[in-house]
Amino acid sequence: MSDIIIAEGIVKKYGDRIAINGLDLRVKEGEIFGFLGPNGAGKTTTVRVISTLTDYCEGRISIGGHDLAKNPNKVKKLMGVIQQHISLDNDLTVKENMMHHAMMHKIPKSERVRRINELADKAGLNEYMDSMINTLSGGWKKRTATVCSLLHEPKILFLDEPTVGLDVQARRALWDMIRKLNDGGTTIFLTSHYIEEVEALCNRVGIIDEGKLIALGTPAELCNKVGSTAVEYYGTDNKTEYGYFASREEANEFASSLTNAKTVIIRNTNLEDCFVELTGKSVGGSR
Repeated sequence: MSDIIIAEGIVKKYGDRIAINGLDLRVKEGEIFGFLGPNGAGKTTTVRVISTLTDYCEGRISIGGHDLAKNPNKVKKLMGVIQQHISLDNDLTVKENMMHHAMMHKIPKSERVRRINELADKAGLNEYMDSMINTLSGGWKKRTATVCSLLHEPKILFLDEPTVGLDVQARRALWDMIRKLNDGGTTIFLTSHYIEEVEALCNRVGIIDEGKLIALGTPAELCNKVGSTAVEYYGTDNKTEYGYFASREEANEFASSLTNAKTVIIRNTNLEDCFVELTGKSVGGSR
């Protein structure tokens, strides 16, 4: 697969604070790419820069073969963006919001209804088309926002914390929608605090910390960086500790030595283990 997003040496500053610090990143066409990092690591800023929502100080960005700085309008046509805070008009119905977005993207009148009906059907929104936005649950608002972002048929969809605040059922429904979009050829760039979400959806994952990309690979490759097998044990100091090993045999040997541990669990390493080990922080951001 070719690279649809190429970022080289990106720097973004807010006054004296460096939000992105020389970031190099490549996203392959047709993949679901996960972007992880502690709070304040630069995830959302990176999405905003790559999706043209904010400028940057240094570096080069290419989207679909177009230089972002030289051809921003061509780049914008290639992407759809769903930010953490949903930008829908509460004074309009679901269908009216979709029609408004279609008009903003200058979609020909003859095409608007067809695209709206097609995407609404895929999103399961048919029975909500005449509902006011402020009457919908968070999950249905997310689906509506997703449809609005897809009306101009973008090649790339940016999803910044797409399932924050959703219940389990709504989250899984949105996962299915993301998979369907990707099966149809849309490249997905996903940021999330939910490690299980990234493990379930993403082909490759990048981890950013303090504005720098510190790890990149498939979930399995990242787990192998710290060791494929984990030993999780609760010791006499009433604190859970973790050890990571290249083989099950080494893990078993270590576990056998923990004679004073209250509980010992041997399991496969997961992406959360990798995240904490590489950043030295919890998923929420504290050390």
